[in-house]
Amino acid sequence: MRFGKTLRKSIYEPWKSDYIDYTKLKQLLRDDNPPEGESQEWTEDDEGRFVEELVNVQLEKVNAFQADTYKVLRERTSKCEATLEDSEATEKAERQGPGQDEKDDETQEEDDGLQDVLKELDSITKEINELEKYSRMNYTGFLKAVKKHDRRRGSRYKVRPLLQVRLAALPFNSEDYSPLLYRLSTMYSFIRQKTSNSSERAKSVSESKSSGDTYTSHKFWVHTENLLEVKTYILRRLPVLVYNPQTSKVVEGGHPDPTITSLYFDNSQFALYNKKLEKTSDAFSLRLRWFGQLDDKPEIFFEKKTVEESGDSKEMRFPIKEKYIQSFIMGGYKMEKSIEKLRDREGTEGNGVASLKSSVDYIQTFIKENRLQPMLRANYTRTAFQIPGDDKVRISIDTDVAFIREDSLDEDRPCRNARQWHRGDIDRLGMKYPFSEIRQGEISRFPHALLEIKSKDGSNKKTSEWISDLMSSHLLKEAPRFSKFVHGEAQLFEDYVNSFPFWLSDLETDIRKDPEAAFQEEQEKKAKQAEDELAVGSFLGSKSASSFKAAVGSPAGKAAADFGKRRSKSSIEDVADEAESYDEIDDATQSTPGVLSGFLSLSPFSNSKYARAHRQGPVQLPPGVEEPGKLIKDMNPVRVEPKVWLANQRTFVKWQHISVLLASLSLGLYNAAGEFNNVARGLAVVYTLIAVFAGTWGWWMYIVRSRMIEERSGKDFDNVIGPIIVCIGLVIALCLNFSFKYNAASEQNVTRDNTSLVFGTSDLDVADSLWETRLTPDAKIIAK
Repeated sequence: MRFGKTLRKSIYEPWKSDYIDYTKLKQLLRDDNPPEGESQEWTEDDEGRFVEELVNVQLEKVNAFQADTYKVLRERTSKCEATLEDSEATEKAERQGPGQDEKDDETQEEDDGLQDVLKELDSITKEINELEKYSRMNYTGFLKAVKKHDRRRGSRYKVRPLLQVRLAALPFNSEDYSPLLYRLSTMYSFIRQKTSNSSERAKSVSESKSSGDTYTSHKFWVHTENLLEVKTYILRRLPVLVYNPQTSKVVEGGHPDPTITSLYFDNSQFALYNKKLEKTSDAFSLRLRWFGQLDDKPEIFFEKKTVEESGDSKEMRFPIKEKYIQSFIMGGYKMEKSIEKLRDREGTEGNGVASLKSSVDYIQTFIKENRLQPMLRANYTRTAFQIPGDDKVRISIDTDVAFIREDSLDEDRPCRNARQWHRGDIDRLGMKYPFSEIRQGEISRFPHALLEIKSKDGSNKKTSEWISDLMSSHLLKEAPRFSKFVHGEAQLFEDYVNSFPFWLSDLETDIRKDPEAAFQEEQEKKAKQAEDELAVGSFLGSKSASSFKAAVGSPAGKAAADFGKRRSKSSIEDVADEAESYDEIDDATQSTPGVLSGFLSLSPFSNSKYARAHRQGPVQLPPGVEEPGKLIKDMNPVRVEPKVWLANQRTFVKWQHISVLLASLSLGLYNAAGEFNNVARGLAVVYTLIAVFAGTWGWWMYIVRSRMIEERSGKDFDNVIGPIIVCIGLVIALCLNFSFKYNAASEQNVTRDNTSLVFGTSDLDVADSLWETRLTPDAKIIAK
C-alpha cells in the first residue's frame, strides 16, 4: 500500500488541515507525470521551493500544532485536577454539615460532577492517543518525502541531512507523554474510588495483594566509548553471569559472553511489525532463539511473546530440535516425540503434557493462518549481570548487534531458500560479527550497545540508589519501548512498511552527553516530576511536600568512573571488600578534620587517589575486562584551553616574585651589616641561597608542568616539596638570626659588667664620667 493512501486512512478528521501536505510535496517534487509543456529539468529554484515547503512550512506547521495541542491537553488535565480537588474539599465540609436529605441531593450532584470529569478524562485520553499517532504518521511522511527526493534528485541535492538537523531542533516526534498519562491514571483511580461501592473496592484490593511480583524494565543505548566504563561500574555491584551455550544455564568457569541469535517471523504484509509498532492489544512477536552456532547443536526454543494493554507480557515457549523445525513450520510435525517423552516422564496426562500440546497446536495454527515465515535475524553478544539466586536486579548488555534479512519476498533474489527455515550461508559457514560476507542491503549493524535493567518493585534502598545514579548518568541514552524486532524490520524493509519507530532519527546523532548538561537535564526532569506529583497529591488530600531538592553542585568536575560514588557509609558497603576499603581510605583522606588533615597536607608525597593507586602498583581487573593499550583521551590531537597555560605561567610568576623579594632582603641585610658584622653577612648569604632555590624551583616546575600539559598526563600537577623547603629554610634562618643576636647581646652585657668590677666604679659613675667627657667646657660650667 502506498503511503499516501495510508496517510489518508489514518487522518483524524478534527485535525485534517494540520497534517503534512504529502500531495503538495509530491507535486513540487514532480513525482507524477508533469503537465504538457513543463520542463523536465530540475533547477535550483525547484529545489529551493521544495526545501522551503518541506522544512520551513510543513515541518513548522506540524511541530507548532503538536506543541499547542499538548499544551492544551495539559491545561485541560489541570482543570480536571482542580475540579476533583474542589469536590474533595466539599465532601469533607459536608460530613459535618446539613441533614440526610440535603446530603443525598448534594451527593447526587457530586456524582454528576464526577461523571462529567470522567467524560473529560476519556476525551483527553483519546486525544493523547490520536496525538501520538499524528506525530508518528507525520514523521513517517517527512522521511518518505525525503527518501523520494534523494532517490530522484540525489545526484545533485541531498535533503536528508538537513531534515535530521531540523528534526533535532523541532522534536515533535519524541514527546514523552508518560507524565501526563500518570496524572490521568491517578484521577481515574480517584474517580473509581468515589463511584464504586465498598465491596468492589475490597475485591480490587484483595486481587492486587494476591498478584505476583512485578518488575520494572528500562532500556538504554550505550555509546561504544562508554561501554567499558559502564561495565566496570556495574561489576562493582553485580557479578557477571556465565552461560553454557548448550543449555543456556549458569555455569562455573571462564566461558566467553554467549552469542544469541533470534529468528523473527512475520508475513509479507508485516502484520506483526505494524501491531507491535502501534502497540495494539494483541501485539506479539514469534521467534526461534538459540545460543552460539548451530554447528554446536545448541538447544533451540520456539517463543511467542504477547504484550497486553496493561503492559504485562505472557510468553509461550517450548524447545524443538533443529531437524524438526521446517516440518513444524509447514504443519507436518506436531512434536509427537517430545510429548511422548514428557508423558513417559510424568506418568500420566499431567499439566506439563497438556500445556505443551496446547502451545504446539496454538503456534502451529497461528503460523498457518497468518502465513508467517522467517523474516529477520538478530545476532548479538550478551553480557548479563546478576547475583545467582537473587532476581531483584538483572542487567544485560548486548553488543555487536546485527540485523540480517531472512526473507524470501523477492523470488528472483531470495535471501533465504524458501524450502529452508534459515539462511544456510550464515550457519553453514559459521559467519560471525561483523558478517562482512553479507551483501550490503541485507544487513544493518546497530551502532551502539543495548542495556536493559530489570528491577523488582520494592528493592532495597541501596540498590535503587546506584541504579538511579546509573540511569541518570551521562553514559546512557534512554530508549523506552525499543524493540530489536521493530528496529530490524524498519531498517531492512524500509520500502515495504509505511510506519517507522520514533527512535530512528537518533541513530544519526551523537548520543554522548556532556556530564554537566546531563546533570542539569536530570535535575529539570526531577523537578518537573515533583511538580506533577504535587499537583496530583493536592486533590488526593496529601499534605506532604515534594521530596525533590535541587542539587547544589554538578558532577562535571568528578571523574566519570566515580559518577555514582557517594560519601555515605551505606553506599560504600555496596561494593566488594577491596573497593570498600579503598573508598573508605579516600573518604578519610579527603574529609579528615583537624590536625591530621594538616599533617597529611604537609607530606612530600601526594595524597590523591591517583597517587595512592600508583604507589600500590597495578590493579587486578575483573574477569572479561582488559586494560586498553591507549587511552581514549590520547586518540585525538592535543587541544588545551588558554587558561591552563596562563595558570601555569601565573604560578611561575609568583615563584619569581618570591625569589626577588628574598634577594632584595638579603642584599639590604648585607649592605647594612657593616664590615665587622659577620653574623648579618652570613644570614644575608643564607637568604640569597633560598632566593636562588625559589627562582630555580619555579622555573623547573614551569617546564615540567608544560610538558605534562602537552602530553595530557593524568598525573597530579601539585608538588609540595619546593614550598616546604623554602618555608623550612626561612624558619631556620630566622631562628639562627634570633639566636646570634641574643648571644651577641648577652656577651656585651657580660663585658660591661667585668669592666665596672675592674675599675671599682659603679655603673652610674662610669656613665657620669663618660657624659662629662663628651661635654664642651661651657656646658661643663653650666652643668656644675
